[in-house]
Amino acid sequence: MAQRAGEQRQARGPKEKVLTLDSMNPCVQRVEYAVRGPIVARALELEQELLQGVKKPFSEVVRANIGDAQAMGQKPITFLRQVLALCINPNLLHSADFPADAKTRAERILQACGGHSLGAYSISSGIQLIREDVARYIQSRDGGIPADPSNIFLSTGASDAIVTVLKLLVAGEGRTRTGVLIPIPQYPLYSAALAELDAVQVDYYLDEERAWALDVAELRRAVRQARDHCCPRALCVINPGNPTGQVQTRECIEAVIRFAFEERLFLLADEVYQDNVYAEGSQFHSFKKVLKEMGSPYSEQQELASFHSASKGYMGECGFRGGYVEVVNMDPAVKQQMLKLVSVRLCPPVPGQALLDMVVNPPAPSDPSFAQFQAERQTVLAELAAKAKLTEQVFNAAPGIHCNPVQGAMYSFPRVELPPRAVRRAQELGMAPDMFFCLRLLEETGICVVPGSGFGQREGTYHFRMTILPPMEKLRPLLEKLSHFHAKFTQEYS
Repeated sequence: MAQRAGEQRQARGPKEKVLTLDSMNPCVQRVEYAVRGPIVARALELEQELLQGVKKPFSEVVRANIGDAQAMGQKPITFLRQVLALCINPNLLHSADFPADAKTRAERILQACGGHSLGAYSISSGIQLIREDVARYIQSRDGGIPADPSNIFLSTGASDAIVTVLKLLVAGEGRTRTGVLIPIPQYPLYSAALAELDAVQVDYYLDEERAWALDVAELRRAVRQARDHCCPRALCVINPGNPTGQVQTRECIEAVIRFAFEERLFLLADEVYQDNVYAEGSQFHSFKKVLKEMGSPYSEQQELASFHSASKGYMGECGFRGGYVEVVNMDPAVKQQMLKLVSVRLCPPVPGQALLDMVVNPPAPSDPSFAQFQAERQTVLAELAAKAKLTEQVFNAAPGIHCNPVQGAMYSFPRVELPPRAVRRAQELGMAPDMFFCLRLLEETGICVVPGSGFGQREGTYHFRMTILPPMEKLRPLLEKLSHFHAKFTQEYS
């Protein structure tokens, strides 16, 4: 009988897959992440073709699509890597090649690890010693306002912490489904995470004519319209801005906090570029500091999660995935649920936690490594400031390209004028006009940038995001080549 059942199954032909595009999670299908999207896939193919000796009008692909400092040639900060090397291989603690303060620091971190090894799990919220160091760093950064280590969760880069907090916020269905306000242009982690969680993305537009300023009147419009179809519960602000590079003024941050308080919105402050501020007159103000200095009722009641990372700044240590979130005024019972949620993932990478510790607790002026550390840090930040200025100047000298000042972060987000014929041709090919432009740019010059449509932009405007990270000797020719390509493209389709 069993044999007959087997024969019948064989007669029916091959078994259908359990998991198909029709049967899989539809939320995952809606996820898009432009920074590593189709244009980057094509860049990888072109790199392979160049390796195989295929002739191209360029000799290398320049991946200006992502804020990956070390992939772009930035040298790691010596002290960070020395301590990390000692933590990973404690045998080196006996070597004369490492300064005394790096050894002391590595021993301190190893003492706080299970079995005194970086290979052991940590507790889910991160090594207690490192959370205490993060709290001291925040307190020092914010002029003495206390920070509680129990409100700090270490994470796998800032991205993981952002998704964790969004998971806590998403609830309801239909008109009660959670809406999250995100800036447009936005960093596509937000749209991707909201799609995956089946939450409602509520767009608010930054004002390009006013150097990507955030306007509370625009937040009001977004919330009012969203209430017809969802329940807005959270407001995300990226400061300094990605992809737009603007730095919020203190007055703006105060206005945003008042608005969030009035509208009962949980605040998410993405502050991973806090070390990257270049423009004269611009200064980083943390949401936590402004919130606490505003006093009652805001300081005691407004809920906030603020995020930071070792991936950006002067460190550029993206691959180690070190980050943290500090929660402020969070309901204690919800904080317990957050701890449960991060426990499911066991713990963030311990080498990333160790690296983050050096970022929040760098060498002191009395330490042997201080002079070299300061010099390396200042060199990186001074070069980024010069590259931000150069990017703005070269693009604004090109007809049909407009670039706002890059006040902070690591990107420019220039607006490009595209001729109507090019727009029509893109539509015939079934792609966004700026995607068509960026693909042609890649095929003809080897420059890989991300179309503005992947970040969101006002209807009828076209942009691209480009990192300012390439070394100066590569950046100027890259900017000029891009400007010449735009002129040629415009002529071809005019």
